[in-house]
Amino acid sequence: MTLHREGKATITISTILFLIISFVLYYFLYHAYPAIFWILEIALAVVFGLIISFFRIPDRKYTIDSTAVIAPCDGKVVVIEEVQADEYFDDRRIQVSIFMSPLNVHVNRNPVDGEIVYDQYHKGKYLVAWHPKSSTENERHSNVYRHSSGKEVLTKQIAGALAKRIVNYNQVGSQVKQTGEMGFIKFGSRVDLLLPLDATINVKIGDVAVGGVTVVAHW
Repeated sequence: MTLHREGKATITISTILFLIISFVLYYFLYHAYPAIFWILEIALAVVFGLIISFFRIPDRKYTIDSTAVIAPCDGKVVVIEEVQADEYFDDRRIQVSIFMSPLNVHVNRNPVDGEIVYDQYHKGKYLVAWHPKSSTENERHSNVYRHSSGKEVLTKQIAGALAKRIVNYNQVGSQVKQTGEMGFIKFGSRVDLLLPLDATINVKIGDVAVGGVTVVAHW
């Protein structure tokens, strides 16, 4: 397992704060109230461990399949429905939404090989990620991938109540590889996929997806 570069500043600041707070607690509590000191130290260590885990990149064998759309993130499948596209497309699409909890891996990955033909950041609200309107009203970053077959899929990285920073590495005109890094959403949230109506969906609501591994659909 490695740590993502997006966590460098956060981990550095957290480490400094952890050491300072630990020193203060030791100075004022260790000798007078040792039990309280250790309770607070353990609580600090748990919080620090969670912060580290937010930026982990676990070792995985990623799924490479030109006929498949791969999960762009870890999390639970919370939406599978036919919708009217509200961005880039003007037709109806199948939306698959994956909710990322703060405990999930936060790296987002390209669901397919292809050319980035659309790249757009949208300012917006910070509704909880499972809110029905979060896909259209929250802060989000959208990409459209054009596969070599000519078919296209849209992804939306959506901010939530806790996630206040979306990072996206794709640019219009770039050729990207399936399971390569799309970006990062700090502290959870949600990623939507908008797929053609003739796509065969391989997941169901409640399934736990593994980013870069789980086959969400086949073209």
